Amino acid sequence: MRLQSALLAMLIGLASAASAFSESKVTEIPLPGPSCDFSRGPLKVSSNHRFLQYQDGTPFFYLGDTAWELFHRLDREEAEKYLENRRQKGMTVIQAVVLAELDGLNDPNPYGDRPLIGNDPAKPNENYFKHVDFIVETAEKKGLFIGMLPTWGDKVNKAWGVGPVIFNPENAEVYGRFLGERYKNHPNIIWILGGDRVPEGTVEVWRSMAKGIKSAGDEHLFTFHPQGWRSSSEWFHSDDWLDFNMIQSGHSQYDNPNYKMIQRDYERKPVKPCLDGEPCYEDHPVNWKPENGWFDDYDVRKACYWGLFAGGCGSTYGCHDIWQMKKPEKQPISSARNTWYDVLDLPGAYDMMHARHLMLSRPYFSRVPDQSLISGDEGDGTRHIQATRGENYAFIYIPFGQNVEINMGKISGDQCMAWWFDPRTGAAKRIGSVKNEGKAQFDPPGEPGKDKDWILVLDDQESHFSEPGRY
Repeated sequence: MRLQSALLAMLIGLASAASAFSESKVTEIPLPGPSCDFSRGPLKVSSNHRFLQYQDGTPFFYLGDTAWELFHRLDREEAEKYLENRRQKGMTVIQAVVLAELDGLNDPNPYGDRPLIGNDPAKPNENYFKHVDFIVETAEKKGLFIGMLPTWGDKVNKAWGVGPVIFNPENAEVYGRFLGERYKNHPNIIWILGGDRVPEGTVEVWRSMAKGIKSAGDEHLFTFHPQGWRSSSEWFHSDDWLDFNMIQSGHSQYDNPNYKMIQRDYERKPVKPCLDGEPCYEDHPVNWKPENGWFDDYDVRKACYWGLFAGGCGSTYGCHDIWQMKKPEKQPISSARNTWYDVLDLPGAYDMMHARHLMLSRPYFSRVPDQSLISGDEGDGTRHIQATRGENYAFIYIPFGQNVEINMGKISGDQCMAWWFDPRTGAAKRIGSVKNEGKAQFDPPGEPGKDKDWILVLDDQESHFSEPGRY
């Protein structure tokens, strides 16, 4: 992993020098080697209960991609193409659903197989699960975790969509035991129960499913994917099976303040890690209405850094056309306008790789949210500034490129080395040495405005950290 990191740092460094800190939208440098190193042992919650790590103590950054229909709609060649693309972009977790949303029970996969015999959770179809196995194993070879949803929520609580409801507490436990036994020895599984539904009235179904998975001896991490603008913590925070909380800030409006949701979960007791498992998707119509406009790379960057700097242990990317694996022969939903393979390289997907590198380039487990770094009004809407600091450093996300006044002295050292980090390219530019006391003004490059977001990095000068984003 260290060799991979060194190679990546060298490649990115050369690209940065060549571009001379350009305004290019995309830095197209594929990640060499597997995205994650399973030899470091299974994932666990860190000792301070704020982050995820490997068994050997190495930080794990949860960088997800929503591929909900991966098992259902892609054949093996297509799945390999998709997973390789995500490996190259440094993503670490692929979120996919076994019993998928888009008529996943009755519409067969590309090989003509349905997941259950007679839609009975106690009668899995071996041929269907051999295809799931192939994708899990292919992801493992590429160093990718599968955030595996046993079922979409409409099979437990229809509310809307296709359904049908097939689960109760008894058969949910049986189905969970089947999954736990089948995948317990795969190192690349993270269990995500739920699936875009509020679990009121069905809480015991989900608990039984978790119990079934664990009863097979499965020791992977667990979380729960809720409906939009909700959090797993509302129902399961105190459950022993829930290792970390997941929110869905969703797609209802520009500038959804997911940092408020993360803050609420961050402050809950007992302490558990938290992250945004479904912020706004790139190329998604705002509030599902094309006349409102479409979310773009700027929107997904804001959601990513707002959530991270508010205390998130990771973030998830999504593209509206990719989650449903839209194909010409398949009926799209919610005005999807591209095929999945035409949008694999949207700029927002590259931007997520830069976020991963930035977060891992400084001491990881000491990081806490800290809005006291901001002098005066932190702003709201698209101008909201979010700050975080760790051992001997601070990051401040400035979404509108506006001038910012910082309260110095919040990190160690007499002098700070200041940098501008470009979240579009992953390049960093040294500002210079700044006295670490009183207040200091910082003016981001260029003019303020939409798509002019920057990250101010402040380091204790005596720490001699590498350039932000290099590790």
